Amino acid sequence: MTTTNASGLRDSLAGIATISGDRLQIIDESRFRDELVDSLVFDAVFNPDEELRDAARWLIWSASQALGCGSASIHELYMARGRAEFAATDFTVPAINLRAAAYLTARQAFAAAIERDAGAVIFEIAKSEMAYTDQRPAEYTAVVLAAALRTGWRGPVFLQGDHFQFNAAKWAADPDTEMAGLHELTREAVAAGFYNIDIDSSTLVDLSLPTVAAQQRVNAENTLSLTGLIREIEPAGVTTSIGGEIGEVGKVNSTEQELRAYLDGYYGMLHGTGLPGVSKVSIQTGTSHGGVVLPDGSVAQVAIDFDTMRRLSAVARDEYGLAGCVQHGASTLPEDAFGHFPENGTAEIHLATGFQNILYDDGGLPDELRSEMLDWCVASCADERKPGETDEQFLYKTRKKAIGPFKRDLWTLPAEAEAQVAANLRGKFGHLFDLLKIAGTRSLVDRYVTPPDLPRPLPAALGGETQAAVVAGASVFEDDGSGE
Repeated sequence: MTTTNASGLRDSLAGIATISGDRLQIIDESRFRDELVDSLVFDAVFNPDEELRDAARWLIWSASQALGCGSASIHELYMARGRAEFAATDFTVPAINLRAAAYLTARQAFAAAIERDAGAVIFEIAKSEMAYTDQRPAEYTAVVLAAALRTGWRGPVFLQGDHFQFNAAKWAADPDTEMAGLHELTREAVAAGFYNIDIDSSTLVDLSLPTVAAQQRVNAENTLSLTGLIREIEPAGVTTSIGGEIGEVGKVNSTEQELRAYLDGYYGMLHGTGLPGVSKVSIQTGTSHGGVVLPDGSVAQVAIDFDTMRRLSAVARDEYGLAGCVQHGASTLPEDAFGHFPENGTAEIHLATGFQNILYDDGGLPDELRSEMLDWCVASCADERKPGETDEQFLYKTRKKAIGPFKRDLWTLPAEAEAQVAANLRGKFGHLFDLLKIAGTRSLVDRYVTPPDLPRPLPAALGGETQAAVVAGASVFEDDGSGE
């Protein structure tokens, strides 16, 4: 049930919080967390009234500012890693893509991190995921911050735009329009509170060119263009963490020569601007997004080239002062692989499909809803079916597309189903966090990162003059096939 009028939203604050200018003052934190956050986040996602929806988002953002769990950049922690102020093998930061039942899922991740006194965890969403999960940046920010508030999280919350990716075909046809779309998306994300952005121009690397430097030139140029934009629009006091990428996931493994060519080209163009550059670089080591699906619907075992990760991460740290390299497409790897990422100096690892699989395959999701979602895939995604593809392969590949159309159903699961899904997710998060060695990273994060003080203007529904923000056009969010 969503709030139907502004007075109802204001009345819900009675005895819990007060509004003073552009600030929210929390009177009773436990009541705010236990009685109000769930309804606020539901309004922030599902209220059909744009002003009331944005008012709920303002209350969540302002509460996170008041209670010390605001959005922040991980840049300074990563730069400290690049300066060897702590060992590169201490831990690998998990970056979690919240696709389905985002609020429920985020709460389980925060809870598992709190149990381990862990602070180094990122919540992200890819450009393509924004489309098929029906989650724009402002909504995603509200959901993750609400989950932080609900679980009693203290300290910075890292929100990341994942795979802000250039479409090769569209770039070839009209590079100006494609670049404008990425600029538009970046502006929206930063305005929403994403202070960590991963730029993916690796799709434009042309291996037919005669030198590695030439192959990586457009990639470096586009990373530079978006770096300049981000530095222009990021809030005062925030240095957004920016990631680059040299190896398109699912393609040929990356080399040291490619990494150096990309970074030398990028820093050569950045030189003299005075702008901070990237803090990490994503590489390819043998994975693919979602895994390789076999005819029976199972996921093929993948051999990660950990030697490549170790060598390239060392180059990124020792020669360029970066945190290291990033692993994409990893959530469907066998569990015994995850402990090797910290051992080999991996800075960050992106995880998505494995959590989606828990929802679909590990029990909890009502059989009727699961069947309805899969039937929707058969009816709505038939044009994506490849010749010779089994039913299991087709459904595994397309079932992510049902998340958006069934978003409200996944947010309103029966209590027993919700409890089972939550338990499955929390157990998985805890196990991964242990393997990635992020337990005890709270103090390290607090040493280098402080959530910035960033109040937002009071919206119209709460008595202010601010109207709803303009968001990017839907064309920016077409599914380009990326995601973890």
